[in-house]
Amino acid sequence: MTPFELAEPASLKEAIALIDPDDPEVRPIAGGTALMLMMKAGVFRPRRLVSLRKLGHEYTRIAATTDGALTIGAMTPLSALEHSSEVARHAPVIVRTMRRLANVRVRNVATVGGALAHADPHMDLPPVLIALGATISVAGPGGERTMPVEDLLTGYYETSLAGNELITQVRIPSGGSMRTVYFKVTAGSADDWPALGVAVALATEGPVVKSVRVVVSAATTKTMRLKSAERALVGGRADAKTFDNVAEAAVAEADILSDLRGSASYKRELLRIYAGRAVRAALQGAPH
Repeated sequence: MTPFELAEPASLKEAIALIDPDDPEVRPIAGGTALMLMMKAGVFRPRRLVSLRKLGHEYTRIAATTDGALTIGAMTPLSALEHSSEVARHAPVIVRTMRRLANVRVRNVATVGGALAHADPHMDLPPVLIALGATISVAGPGGERTMPVEDLLTGYYETSLAGNELITQVRIPSGGSMRTVYFKVTAGSADDWPALGVAVALATEGPVVKSVRVVVSAATTKTMRLKSAERALVGGRADAKTFDNVAEAAVAEADILSDLRGSASYKRELLRIYAGRAVRAALQGAPH
């Protein structure tokens, strides 16, 4: 790695002021699990890194709100999600997902905000948060704004963040009667990078699906909701024909790409199979 300056601001305001949106060699660093690999490979040669490690407890806190929502500071390590009783109570699908994400060493260092801002479509957390209807708070020189997680991810390693904006918090609304599952399909070990990720959250009224979110990742250029698959399911009954319709709609809408974990045609068939399986599992309330 080439030499670089490391700044360690003690406040959010100071951190934002140290980031130059017009200088690609100045970037914030949270856990650094992805960024350090890029630096070691010579893909990224920073002039200055702005560490967010000393911003304070406010950004590593997990708390339930009076309206049943859950707030998570952006600097919260992924391992804290895995072991949090509040997360287990409000969004148990996150706890299950964390147990198959990389390894404990990575989870101890990687942060929630970093996993989102990195915008790697192979990440496990973003599709789950989108299925849960999560939003993020973003701070910049002009103040704060809020957006759905699904609006953050705009392309392959691309987000809608300005160069001098930082994610400060994730908010997961009360799930009510929603049931959520996440299927991770790997070409290697269970904790490997996925070839396909599918998250489904749905609520029913009797035998009819009342509302649903279907999210795909890893096989696509970005983590994205499959709204045509959602339309194929809402108002319908849970039967074999409905599952087939969901699968075909998902495959038709998803922007599938080839990579080291499989060809586009292979991933398309994975999605055809696992979209229906994920919906079926959510309907049955089966943990995944």
